[in-house]
Amino acid sequence: MNIVCAEKPPVLYIDHPNWHQHTLALFPRQAFLTCNVCALADASSPIYMCPPCDFVVHLRCINLPRVIRISRHPHRISFTPLFDQRDRSCGVCRETIDNDFGGYSCIKDDCSYGAHSRCATQRNVWDGIELEGVLEEIEEEVEPFVTISDGIIQHFSHQQHHLRLDENKDRDYDDSKQCDACITPIYFGNLYSCIQCSFILHEECANLSRKIHHPIHPPMLSLVGGYNEVRKYEDKCSACPWSCIAGFFYVCDKEGCYFKIHVQCATISEPLVHESHMDPLFLTSKPGEQRGCSVCKDSRLECTNETFNCIKCDFALCFGCATLPQNVRYKHDDHILTLSYGKETNTETYWCEVCEEKVSSKDRFYKCDEYCCVTLHIRCLIGKDLYMKPGSLCIYKDGRKLFVLPNNHMSRPSCTGCRKRCPYKTVLVLIRLIFCSTFCIHHV
Repeated sequence: MNIVCAEKPPVLYIDHPNWHQHTLALFPRQAFLTCNVCALADASSPIYMCPPCDFVVHLRCINLPRVIRISRHPHRISFTPLFDQRDRSCGVCRETIDNDFGGYSCIKDDCSYGAHSRCATQRNVWDGIELEGVLEEIEEEVEPFVTISDGIIQHFSHQQHHLRLDENKDRDYDDSKQCDACITPIYFGNLYSCIQCSFILHEECANLSRKIHHPIHPPMLSLVGGYNEVRKYEDKCSACPWSCIAGFFYVCDKEGCYFKIHVQCATISEPLVHESHMDPLFLTSKPGEQRGCSVCKDSRLECTNETFNCIKCDFALCFGCATLPQNVRYKHDDHILTLSYGKETNTETYWCEVCEEKVSSKDRFYKCDEYCCVTLHIRCLIGKDLYMKPGSLCIYKDGRKLFVLPNNHMSRPSCTGCRKRCPYKTVLVLIRLIFCSTFCIHHV
């Protein structure tokens, strides 16, 4: 007998009207009997049963909540002992739901969402709060800006000045201009620009919701950014490996939680239809599970807690790869460049326009599909560290200030870390030491 069971043996008989109307008896031996609540056969948990009704429940399933809210669905869901007989898949793991066993279904009459009991109560899906008997509060939507006049707004992140809508879609591309929310260049579409300073927002970024629920974090998230506070170098996005030292990001409203996520990672959703894989991808990772990214295979990226996964094969895609822009611009090319994922059978030879080194046809790279056939390494076009805004600064680990400066001089500086000329658009300055990337800082 297990020592824990010997010290505190399970109760022989229990009454639990939430799950069954009859008294349940402890089954005295380990057995792979399918639980009517979680639909799993697991001999590691003691089980209770009602022999006349053929009802079985794990001891650990007895205290499952009745009504909850999970990160994967906008409505509350409640436990149901049986589903109706329509075909449905679990909204968390995407596998088929057996209608003859219990699970969670949406409380809305016109919504067919369902989830397995174990999937719905995972700690990366459910916040642990039982909502049965709790009145549902209607969350009032807070607008991100106030409309001053036609095409003029006052955004919450830049209240000292007004922003004007620019609908000039034929503007010349300027790679030095970045959106102050997502810290990416203004490639396409409309933008809001400050009337009095250089503050710029994509139209989509200006309309970002102030509060959201995200699939990988159950509590509510709030949008912050646009302020002049100095951030810490250790501030990292909880979904991808890049820093949160500039731009907007979402933070957890729960006290003591340090979850942060870039707006790019916050606005990408499932099912994800991505050019890197033929089938749609879903966030099916279980707590503590780590999958290697099938695309980047980079040591910094391949072990992430959450990945977009294919339910038909072992393909996984990390947030860092999922949020790379598919279409970009290059200052020396009038055409749009697209992200190519390479082919194992491709025998063509490509050369990067920036570093003049060979581009492997089997790797990812940006390519102009027009007659000019310009090709560039990803790092040469958008940098090795994403979301670094020139002019920003943060506090390094030991209290020193780390500056992000533009690398736009005629002579490129030498990196203290790799001892090479800094090739990217920005350089990092720590006191008088210059680095071309955070990778070089870590390896000094």
